[in-house]
Amino acid sequence: MDEQLRIILIIIVSVSIFGLILFVFVKNYMKNKINILLKNEKEKKLK
Repeated sequence: MDEQLRIILIIIVSVSIFGLILFVFVKNYMKNKINILLKNEKEKKLK
């Protein structure tokens, strides 16, 4: 029983860490995309 519990906890922790890393990458990607779009809109308004 202890071995199964240990394996389940390792899987949960691994998935959590992977999800957190993926979330950070997606958040930064979206932030950069939004900044680029806002910059393009500002340039269009100035012209």
